[in-house]
Amino acid sequence: MLFELIAAVVAGVALAGIAMLLRWLSRGLLPKWIVPVTAGLGMLGYSVWSEYSWFDRMNVALPGTEVSWKNEQTAFWRPWSYVEPVTTRFTAVDLKTAKRHPNQAGLVMVDVLLVGRWQPITRVKVVYDCPNTQRADLVDGSVSIAEDGSLVGADWVKVDGSDPALKIACTTG
Repeated sequence: MLFELIAAVVAGVALAGIAMLLRWLSRGLLPKWIVPVTAGLGMLGYSVWSEYSWFDRMNVALPGTEVSWKNEQTAFWRPWSYVEPVTTRFTAVDLKTAKRHPNQAGLVMVDVLLVGRWQPITRVKVVYDCPNTQRADLVDGSVSIAEDGSLVGADWVKVDGSDPALKIACTTG
């Protein structure tokens, strides 16, 4: 967040410098107020660009993942978000971590990434039971894997068959 603030200030200063140069080249024909207005528009423009490009930049920064859900927001202090909502967080399935046990072909273990703007990425180990459309989150140490690949002590949660994360996990590995 600090780097984005610094980048916005740099964009404002750079555009103010360009406006000052244009005032000088026009020998004062351009009004003085054009310098701070240009600086403000530059900072605002950078902020809007940063908000809208964050999701795409994060996708590039997380190779081998597939997005299963994203949260799009509108807000009155961002009037442009009513035209196109801003993505502020998303979940993705890390395809590189998909593992299946040879004796339990219907189970797949993957990392689900919880990604939010200005927040650290959280990884959650999840086991999907593809034939029974259910999920077990491996967040505490009470779940173990038996010799045959089955889960011992797992709390299974029924998942809708159309759940994107389930579909992504079950088609990989």
